[in-house]
Amino acid sequence: MSTDARPRPTSHSAPSSQYGGRLLDPQMLTHPDLLDQVRSVLAGHGGAEEVQEVWALWPSASVARFATALGLSEKLPGAGFFAQGGGELVNNKTVFRMLAAAAGTPVAAGTVVRDPGEAAAATQQLLDGAGAVVVKQAHNGAGVGNELLVADPLLATGHAGARHLHQLGRTDLITGVTAYWSERWTWASADGRFPVVIEEFIPDARTVYCEQHLTDTGIQPTEMGELRYTSRRLSHESVPLRDLTPTVEKQLLEGSARLAATYQNVGYRGRLSTDAIVTPDGQVLFTEVNAQVTGSWHIYEVFAHHIVHANAAPERTVTESHVPAHWTVPDGATFHRTLTELGLAYDPATRTGVIVSMPIVDPPSGSGAQFTFSTVYDTPAGHDAIWNALDARFTAPCRAAA
Repeated sequence: MSTDARPRPTSHSAPSSQYGGRLLDPQMLTHPDLLDQVRSVLAGHGGAEEVQEVWALWPSASVARFATALGLSEKLPGAGFFAQGGGELVNNKTVFRMLAAAAGTPVAAGTVVRDPGEAAAATQQLLDGAGAVVVKQAHNGAGVGNELLVADPLLATGHAGARHLHQLGRTDLITGVTAYWSERWTWASADGRFPVVIEEFIPDARTVYCEQHLTDTGIQPTEMGELRYTSRRLSHESVPLRDLTPTVEKQLLEGSARLAATYQNVGYRGRLSTDAIVTPDGQVLFTEVNAQVTGSWHIYEVFAHHIVHANAAPERTVTESHVPAHWTVPDGATFHRTLTELGLAYDPATRTGVIVSMPIVDPPSGSGAQFTFSTVYDTPAGHDAIWNALDARFTAPCRAAA
């Protein structure tokens, strides 16, 4: 008989504030009540000297203040940089283009603009050759801060990481572009607070990423993956990424490493996701950097690496998916029961099946639950078999009603 001497995890919530518990108020991280609770826990476990690391999901100055208040600044990698607002700097898409240029990393054709007139001129120049551009806010994630501006209607695709879509009308290009920026500059610039990125849109490109871990002593690549979009929303994410040609994989790894070194030199420490597209002719162009713990981390670090052991023979792939809009999943119990009935629940013996990625909150009456789940499979056909079985089950009520 053995015993596990590791301490049990202890969680504490910041006090409720102006957001009524719906959002975390960063100022509450240094609230005296929260600091006293954490000090009490530390005192019961050997004191501050026993702390190994202060780990921030997002590199906020508030986390740096929290660590300082507890005497733990040296336990937060990059604390001095974060305390000065560095987290905002390295998560800014306009700054990304500047640092990518400094690193010599290839990016899509485009520029950073600072007023509507400059934006209109740059947009017209790109549209003359590209037919569509992507307009990017300096901040905002998951495609929410991106808009696909289309002059050629054939490029109005849903397979792009841009939540918004704007098609220019039948007026001449100059008139249409000028009108667009008159309407959208306030949104794109966050009411004039930030410059804006305008990039050439490249159709039929794959969206991929390479994540890195930056420390004081080195840089370590952690995983590569692929993102896929439906109706301009992230719908599927797959890891590990195995089907790149050696030439493309080399471009991705080398470009990612150069970006990581540049961000490390600036002062950032922690997880870093370098996002890119692979063009139809096999060129890798980097599109942005997320200097934070991303929504990809749990997919590869927890599921693929620690549960599935995806790289062990025989290899497995993990694809996390959002419940599609045409499914109706009444509640969590129904989804889990369906997995059992269809024999699709994750099986550690075969290392295949479905892992629910997040808690399923039962929806209001008459609507379907929205959540993510991960499919573990050996081949693309294996993924399709699982997906099609679930699709048939959860679209059946809709078809019957029709």
